[in-house]
Amino acid sequence: MIPESRRRGAHGFTLIELLVVVALIAIATATVSLSLRDPAAAQLEREAERLTALFETARAESRAAGLPVQWAPTKRDSADHFQFIGLPKRIKLPQRWLGEPVTVQIAGANFIILGPEPMIGAQRLQLSLGSQQIVLATDGLSAFEVSTSPTP
Repeated sequence: MIPESRRRGAHGFTLIELLVVVALIAIATATVSLSLRDPAAAQLEREAERLTALFETARAESRAAGLPVQWAPTKRDSADHFQFIGLPKRIKLPQRWLGEPVTVQIAGANFIILGPEPMIGAQRLQLSLGSQQIVLATDGLSAFEVSTSPTP
């Protein structure tokens, strides 16, 4: 006769074993889904975050120097992709995208006003790369923020 403890162990997996397997499958699935991210979306997010930092730098320099500063995309045949107009000569901010050139649409204007007043008015621009779109916006008082909702 087979002891009862041996018969119970031969019928399946324990709850702990099943939980460990489910946890490993969840971790593997999360890793794969993160690695399959669209490279255009990742580049566009990097460009948007970088541009918001550049905007805030230019706003601070504009207020410190008391000079009106604007940001504008340049024409397609230009060596630079965008420019900061009105910054002091000693301030050298980047004027090119990190990767492929991004398409810019500014809501209701051809440029973004960055200062010198602390309140610059609500502004919104849409960055596009391929089929991906991302929006940068400010209410005029707070910093520019990244949003994934397209411009209306």
